Amino acid sequence: MTEPTRLAIVYGSTRPGRLCDRVVNWVARELVHYPLIEIDVIDPLEFDLPFHHDREHAGVAALSARLSEADAFIIVTPEYNHSFTASLKFVLDLVYEPWHGKPVAFVSYGGISGGLRAVEQLRVVFSELHTVTVRDTVSFANPWGRFAEDGTLENPLEARQSLVRMIARLNWWSTALKPARDTRPYRSVAA
Repeated sequence: MTEPTRLAIVYGSTRPGRLCDRVVNWVARELVHYPLIEIDVIDPLEFDLPFHHDREHAGVAALSARLSEADAFIIVTPEYNHSFTASLKFVLDLVYEPWHGKPVAFVSYGGISGGLRAVEQLRVVFSELHTVTVRDTVSFANPWGRFAEDGTLENPLEARQSLVRMIARLNWWSTALKPARDTRPYRSVAA
């Protein structure tokens, strides 16, 4: 029997009143239809993170442990000022090794670009974290008013089709990379 993929859905926003809650809820609800995916929703607001880079802080250790358990990631990110959020950059900079040798996919939202400018910048950051980013994304242009509180999406067909393609490719990478990490931990690869 195939082992399930442990997939962490990571919030990219910590703003009050964030749309990210609704988008994450939509992603999590859609992924329930995949029996070989175990979902862990990681909201930076759940951790008592420090205001400065302190990798010894208990909140950072808890975040690092949760990220370490994941086989793959979906980052749900808004686009603010043609980029991703400072809070997401802070989370990415707080932990290093838990990202190594794992695939990352993106669900983005924003104005006319649907958050894709944020995703392109995130790809550069994630390459430095030794990940493989999945080319396919799910993006929502001008999403305000399309999501209900519970994550129900108005006219979801196109987004579902994009999600199915993205998940198929994320699973492929996860299936390829997990045995490689198990056989030879990424940290043992010489620089």
